[in-house]
Amino acid sequence: MRQINSIPIVGFIGLGKMGAPMASRLLESGYEVRVWNRSAHKAQALVEQGAILSAMPIDAVRGADITILMLANGSAVSEVLFEQRVGYAVPTGSIVIDMSSIPPALAVAHSTGLARRGVHHLDAPVSGGVTGAKQGSLAIMVGGAPSIFDLAKPLLERLGRPSLIGASGAGQLTKLANQAIVAGTICAVAEALLLVTAAGVNPRTARDALLGGFADSMILKLHGERMVEREWTPGGTTCTHVKDLLTLMEVASELGVNLPISSEVTRLFGSSVSAGFGHLDHSAVLLELERINSGGSTGHLRRQLGEPQ
Repeated sequence: MRQINSIPIVGFIGLGKMGAPMASRLLESGYEVRVWNRSAHKAQALVEQGAILSAMPIDAVRGADITILMLANGSAVSEVLFEQRVGYAVPTGSIVIDMSSIPPALAVAHSTGLARRGVHHLDAPVSGGVTGAKQGSLAIMVGGAPSIFDLAKPLLERLGRPSLIGASGAGQLTKLANQAIVAGTICAVAEALLLVTAAGVNPRTARDALLGGFADSMILKLHGERMVEREWTPGGTTCTHVKDLLTLMEVASELGVNLPISSEVTRLFGSSVSAGFGHLDHSAVLLELERINSGGSTGHLRRQLGEPQ
């Protein structure tokens, strides 16, 4: 196994909403970070912070002890690793940590392909959004060999709370479970706020009353706040969540597992994207519920419940 420096040289590819603050935290922690992004201007703030900007992705990883990928989807990861030849430019014995959210089977395939070159691989998707990336409080779900996880753990702890779940692909599978819980809870909070609003109750007052009870959650706190404030600036976009939900349903089908709640949640999120809300925060599923109900009224709801007007 390659000797990893006590403070590793890091190649970081993908500087979007999550990648940029994650790379920034590594720079703050004293790591030498070489960055590449398809849109180079997104790296400017990191360069001013001390990052080395690379012209090509292979330039960012030559000589790197650890390479981090934070890309949009599985096809983007495959393209960078094998079509743009990052997987061939990284040093033998080094570690590639894919922190993107991609299908578990694809993560296993990437790990197998890199292993043929003597390159180690961890799939390590994250949860916690942009706020977690900035604060270094991400939940990091890792699949791979325990010995490689131990080598990468000090770096990952600069970004959040890493947990080794199991073998290659286990991190991605756990991320799908995370996405099912998050999406389902967002829908439940949105429906609850829609219900109280239809009855003439102030949704903020109702949400505040629910905090601290059994209905309390990070979703109720953060996404519920976005809903009552009508603030749709994306932490995580609806279209990105749909991508993960579709993967979830494919994996469930392959495993022969029926997930009726996740199936309906996937349909609702997909409908939200079709209605034009895909670029907004995933809490904007409330807008799709409002659109579906736009022909109704509180009186209509009460008639359905058999209550007097």
